[in-house]
Amino acid sequence: MSAPYISIPGVPNFRDIGGTPIASQPGKEVRRNIVFRSARPTMATPRGRAKLQMLAITHTYDLRSTQELSSQYYDQRKVIWAGITTRASVPVFRPEEYAPDAVVARFEKHGASCEGFAQAFSEILFSASHVQNKARPFATILEHLSSDTNEPTPMLIHCDLGKDRTGVICALILSLCSVSDEAVAKNYSLSDEELAPHLPSLADKISGNPAFKGTRNDAEILVRSRKENMLCFLMKLRQRYGSIEKCVIKHNLLQADSIARLRRNMIVDASTNHSIVGKL
Repeated sequence: MSAPYISIPGVPNFRDIGGTPIASQPGKEVRRNIVFRSARPTMATPRGRAKLQMLAITHTYDLRSTQELSSQYYDQRKVIWAGITTRASVPVFRPEEYAPDAVVARFEKHGASCEGFAQAFSEILFSASHVQNKARPFATILEHLSSDTNEPTPMLIHCDLGKDRTGVICALILSLCSVSDEAVAKNYSLSDEELAPHLPSLADKISGNPAFKGTRNDAEILVRSRKENMLCFLMKLRQRYGSIEKCVIKHNLLQADSIARLRRNMIVDASTNHSIVGKL
């Protein structure tokens, strides 16, 4: 398994978004060991839970909808390890917005093009930021990282596969840290690496759905995390708002002073930015 992936037995797609270089600030990187992202951690093995504890994660943010949490498909065991202070359910989609066959519905609405993905990502951002979404998922996560008292404690952000909903908030975090769009998109595309064993069966499930009107190739595109999808999304945000910072402010996720604190907390010298992975 290649960096920045971390092997957590039972939990796919687990990685640290830290260590990403800041192109505009040579010698600077995103702080490691603070923001971890993954698929749902409910299937962690005992060894996996022990490794999660070693990462000193204090907060978990679950972006899944209430319907997903109540479905018998999901293991409802509470995965709590020593050190956890907050296990927050912060669904991106309100119950009336969530579609059981979300990927099929997305294809019907937007297709499988990069522009279609960009629109779907925009809907994730809008739903997560809407004033009627009492969970305030993205604002809650960003506020944690913009603490003005101490450096933020380690967090785990996840949805089901840790791909799209998780990918959008992680893209915002990295962009606020002045990471280039190319590097943000590359980080998003890394989900294809570890999810690769799961992608054929996911594509089979989509193409076998009677409501799906696309081809098998369309289904394969829908389950992937293509870099160009994220690049298109970020480009459209910049076109609409002028910058990612202005987008975040417009959606009332953070204000300018909090964005400045987030940067102070999350941008560090590369020479001292060491990963905890080697100690696991």
